[in-house]
Amino acid sequence: MKNSLLLLITLLCFSLSTNAQKKDKKNKVALDLIAAEPDKELVGETFNRWSIEGSFGQAKGSKPYTDGYYANNPGKFFGGLAFNSFGFGARYMFSPKFGVKANINVDNLQEQNNSGSLPFQMQHHQFSGEGVANLIRLFDIQKQAGRFGLLFHFGFQISRMTPQMGPQDKTEWNGGIIGGLSPQFRIFKNVSVFADVTVNSNVRQHYNWDGTTFSESKNNLTGSLFRTSLGLSIALGKGKIHGDWAIIQDKNDAKLDSLNNRIGEIEELMNDSDKDGVPDYLDAEQNSIAGVAVDTKGRMVDKNNNGVPDDLEKYVNNTITNSTTAATAAATESAVLQLINDGYIAAYFDTAKATPNAASASNIGFILNYLKNNPDKSVDISGYADEIGGTQYNDKLANDRAQAVKSILVKAGIAESRISILSRGEDDSVDKKSEWARRLVRKAVFKVK
Repeated sequence: MKNSLLLLITLLCFSLSTNAQKKDKKNKVALDLIAAEPDKELVGETFNRWSIEGSFGQAKGSKPYTDGYYANNPGKFFGGLAFNSFGFGARYMFSPKFGVKANINVDNLQEQNNSGSLPFQMQHHQFSGEGVANLIRLFDIQKQAGRFGLLFHFGFQISRMTPQMGPQDKTEWNGGIIGGLSPQFRIFKNVSVFADVTVNSNVRQHYNWDGTTFSESKNNLTGSLFRTSLGLSIALGKGKIHGDWAIIQDKNDAKLDSLNNRIGEIEELMNDSDKDGVPDYLDAEQNSIAGVAVDTKGRMVDKNNNGVPDDLEKYVNNTITNSTTAATAAATESAVLQLINDGYIAAYFDTAKATPNAASASNIGFILNYLKNNPDKSVDISGYADEIGGTQYNDKLANDRAQAVKSILVKAGIAESRISILSRGEDDSVDKKSEWARRLVRKAVFKVK
């Protein structure tokens, strides 16, 4: 009978051995799922809002011209790539998608060599203020674009035209709209190169671009100018990368990610590891024996409080207690030793703690009873730690855990000479990123000799 009861207690301890977590910690997880999360403006990389830009290129007035004057040489691409335009500007982004920019451009317009045009020269100074849209972010294709970018800009400009040749010597101020596209390529974290194609339209203009003809005020002309340029953009700020390429997530995206994470946590908590009908987050015994009745908290029912689940006790009364042969006793003893030496009976510990948690009391009690009932046996206690922390610290912690269990057994009446302790240090057999897996290796196990 004694061996049969010992087997029953072993089975019970085995079912409880993986329940090495505190109930209050489970409740905290459940409460965290419904806790409100503060809004966040931006998450991820710091967003550099300011950048300065410098550029050079070619500007050409397309219309109007006086007869005999031309803007370019038709036989050469861009008039032989003569650079006659220089610009400087600054840009400020209100958000990752939208911002504003200001630019100053100086253009020197004149006939191209061998163009067939009469000679002319017009100085054109322009200031523009424009809105900017980051099209890559606007269409959410920044991952596909990589280092490439594309900005669209549109706004208003004022300009001054000053002829340098011909009979006219009057300076004229004009105004109109301006817009264009700027493809970009990031070469360093805060530096990018860009090309720009800009179209200017003057709604008030009296000079032809050649500067030889001036219309009366009542006859406003509509002037057009095209500018192509190459430039360099430098981001200013504390961010590690140019603002147009920083990894940025707005608060709505952060909330969506948070909700998705919570759904995943809820799905995990609703798992039923031991298939007893009670979800893990409510289950006080997450490894109850199959077929044994449990209460609403997943604990095996023990109405007479004798430490043996009622269903198992009934099984013993009907089967095991009626078998008293030597073969049955030997088989029971062998099963008990296998459970102990294979690590099914263990003491578990909370993070950075050397004192066994409350769920381990029954397992240590089982070892105590075994040693008392078998005075010719001794036991080795091996302590383990998870991989969080330094190796030297974990070695000492593992040793302290084994020593703590030994101290409990000695104080309970087991001779110190019958107990040896071993420090196994870190147990790297589980995924160190998983909190639940790490709980299973913060332990002390036993080996009977």
